[in-house]
Amino acid sequence: MTSATRIDIPRKCNVFGVGVTPTTYDAALALVLDAANTHRPLCMTHLAVHGLMEARRDATFNAVLEDFDIVAPDGQPVRHALNLLYKTRIPENCRGPEFIVRVCRGAAQKGVGVYFYGSTSEVVEALKRNLAARYEGLDVVGAEPSLFRPLSDGEMEELAERINGSGCGVAFFGMGCPLQERFVHALKDRVHAVMIANGAAFEMHAGFRKMAPRWMQRLTLEWLYRLMQEPKRLFGRYLATNTAFLAQLALHYTGLKKTPRLGER
Repeated sequence: MTSATRIDIPRKCNVFGVGVTPTTYDAALALVLDAANTHRPLCMTHLAVHGLMEARRDATFNAVLEDFDIVAPDGQPVRHALNLLYKTRIPENCRGPEFIVRVCRGAAQKGVGVYFYGSTSEVVEALKRNLAARYEGLDVVGAEPSLFRPLSDGEMEELAERINGSGCGVAFFGMGCPLQERFVHALKDRVHAVMIANGAAFEMHAGFRKMAPRWMQRLTLEWLYRLMQEPKRLFGRYLATNTAFLAQLALHYTGLKKTPRLGER
């Protein structure tokens, strides 16, 4: 864990052996802005069904997530799992695309600089332009695209120096799960700022990908909207992961399967 454990962060709940933080937008935002204002490092990501089931399958990825301070329930199914298994009564999920705009709005109000890393140069420039126009006073102190290849240790060190040198309070990474989480984890002892893995949020707010209507989000149908946009890429993934997720939820909720310890399957 980073030194951000000094902040009152909710303890993670064990969902099929994967730790998920029972948090909301407001609670997570307060933690992020507090850490940014006091120059405390903090690592956060948003976990949907695909990421949770990937962590359950891949022990190395699960270990990475264990080292994150906040693993927010991105998808409604993950939120429902928390509420069913732990009676957390979380009223909403904490989606990456929505959270990034809330952080940027708060950062603009508090004078906290932000940094963007990931996706293509076209996407990251449009993201920077759109969010700066949307939130007056937002200080985007750095923005650079992914190189779409593994970075050497020297390149990672140089990136960390650029982020630290920018003076940002929050750095966002949009590279897709689980790559972005592994990337942030590799930087966590080098970057002295809040780091948030945001996935598809970059392309959505850059205008390169549409977001599901709010009514579909409320009805846990965002997956269907994304499936209609990218049927060839997502059909197989959703069929396998969503079915496996629902099966695990039923087994754990009924007590037919014992919940493994964190990090176990």
